[in-house]
Amino acid sequence: MEEEEYIRHFSALVELEREEQMRLHEEEMKRLSGRQREEKGRAFIRMRGKSQGLGLGGKHMVRFTKQNATKLPESEIEVGDLVLVSKPGTAPWDEGNPTGTVAEKTSYSIVVAFDDAPPGFVFRKDIRIDLFVNDITFQRMKEALKAFKRLPKWRREKLLGKREPEFNAGAGDELEFFNESLNNSQREAVRKSLAARDFFLIHGPPGTGKTITCVEVISQLVSRGYRVLATADSNVAVDNLVERLDRIGLNVVRIGHPARVIPALRRRSIDYLVQDEQDYRKAQELREKAYAIKEQMEKFTFPEMRWRRGLSDEAILRLASEGKTTRGIPKKKIEEMKRWIELKQDVDALFKDARALEDRAVRRILKNAAVICVTNSTAGSELLGSEKFDFAVIDEATQSTEPSSLIPVLKAKRFIMAGDHKQLPPTVLNEEAMRGGLGRSMFERLLALYGDKIRVMLEVQYRMNEEIAEFPNNEFYEGRLRADERVRRQTIAELVPSITELEFVMADKPLVFIDTAYSAGFEERMRRGSTSRENEGEARLVKFIVERLLDAGVRPEDIAVISPYDDQVALIRMMLRVEGLEIKTVDGFQGREKEVVIVSFVRSNKFGDIGFLSDLRRLNVSITRAKRKLILIGNSQTLGSEGCYRRLIALVKSRGGYKRV
Repeated sequence: MEEEEYIRHFSALVELEREEQMRLHEEEMKRLSGRQREEKGRAFIRMRGKSQGLGLGGKHMVRFTKQNATKLPESEIEVGDLVLVSKPGTAPWDEGNPTGTVAEKTSYSIVVAFDDAPPGFVFRKDIRIDLFVNDITFQRMKEALKAFKRLPKWRREKLLGKREPEFNAGAGDELEFFNESLNNSQREAVRKSLAARDFFLIHGPPGTGKTITCVEVISQLVSRGYRVLATADSNVAVDNLVERLDRIGLNVVRIGHPARVIPALRRRSIDYLVQDEQDYRKAQELREKAYAIKEQMEKFTFPEMRWRRGLSDEAILRLASEGKTTRGIPKKKIEEMKRWIELKQDVDALFKDARALEDRAVRRILKNAAVICVTNSTAGSELLGSEKFDFAVIDEATQSTEPSSLIPVLKAKRFIMAGDHKQLPPTVLNEEAMRGGLGRSMFERLLALYGDKIRVMLEVQYRMNEEIAEFPNNEFYEGRLRADERVRRQTIAELVPSITELEFVMADKPLVFIDTAYSAGFEERMRRGSTSRENEGEARLVKFIVERLLDAGVRPEDIAVISPYDDQVALIRMMLRVEGLEIKTVDGFQGREKEVVIVSFVRSNKFGDIGFLSDLRRLNVSITRAKRKLILIGNSQTLGSEGCYRRLIALVKSRGGYKRV
């Protein structure tokens, strides 16, 4: 692909995806009630706001909690998302309902940052908060694509496959590792990353410790005096990096609000660090003074057109100082407008000085940081506009679209990517954009261009019992993965000995497939107005199994229930309300792990139609989350229409873990 074509092609795909996301959210808000949106995890209803004062950049912070002080329901709304806040009796998109950015989220509240002072209704009862599209992310992708043409020609050519990437010979050969427990493939990945003069890929299958490997790479780079930008597509993945880097004592700064509120993450956030800066405290004082003056301005006549009558601010000030009037404007109005303008000038000057002081405080913190951690999108923010880095380290890179990854790539001279293209790709909602290649990550494209010259695959997994790992290892990783001795034979019975009494879940088998093909009541169905699917029989079976596991002594926190379909997740959540038990979509659980995982595949029809389950990367994610016990529930006749599922069921049978309902 030529450079101009590359820019035009991806810019068009980004715009298609932006329009699709806006359309889908608006359609759903019009189609569903607030309660229905809340059940789907895309809204909070019956909320009440309380002011938290001013945050970084003069943002107005408002904390929202449920009116009855209960926990927030499971939700897709996360830190960094754009939300619409609406009052009772209005549609979310009505004029006067403001948008804000989620700055913090806990089990009981979310904090929303507003650019301007929010309307008074946000502090009343019965407020609704809807997930909306974060348009700024799309704008930053487009800006990165425009900036691509400003790269040196040799660098553009390497990114587009027209010139071979280079390595420093012998670099890292005599390396002393900070983390001495790294295995051989992890060490090799670190050596090659340090030797790369352009870019390098760390291929980390499930449970192989790619984030730990990234942390070692970052530590080595910092020890050599390099400035590092560490990013990932999601806030949670960035938080994982920050937590690990903080643990080893690196001077890391987190820009953006942590998704998980723990002391280590708060302590490393720019919002926390800047509070110790004298310039920042002075900026806050100036802002408070400015807002007090703004209240005084309300006493005087605002120079709107009916009183201004075409006069400029300068003309009004001159007339007032001379004690004159013109164009039939009462002298008193001239005086009041003069006073309003003077106060406005004072306010503007105070805000300008506050911004300068705050900027100076932030720059000082950034200059002293060894590592700056942000999401890909935030790497393109004004805060980092003038910052340049020696290396960008991008974790979970296979979950990022190419334009998203390009944002941090352009901020650094060299970059390292870590990910697994055999798991789920970036989420793309527009079918045309997906077909056009937006669903293919830069990691995958570069791997296809250069192969093992720029990649090391991590080969030891520290998560799964070897029987759980056997199928994905052979099906997706060429049999190269091996289980570490500490996890190879681990079972759920080691944690909960009494579980051996549960014959139904075959407690002695790490991998179980429960076949619903020969039983009534396990048919899939679609709700009216929904494009998703659910299977009530499977949902009831999941409920039965979870309750038996809990009765046997398995902790809720050690169990996850996952399904490919939103509607099935919503149905199971209604049936199983257990504190600490996670019930999520497969896509939402990527990168996570639990001792016990139950998968409800849902699809059950006589046509052998498995829909998007045919994307085998979704299957790979589903079956690689469990450490000790994996229970799969599905219709073998329907799933078996795809060869990979057929081979999976055959393997489970050969290992003695197959059972009919």
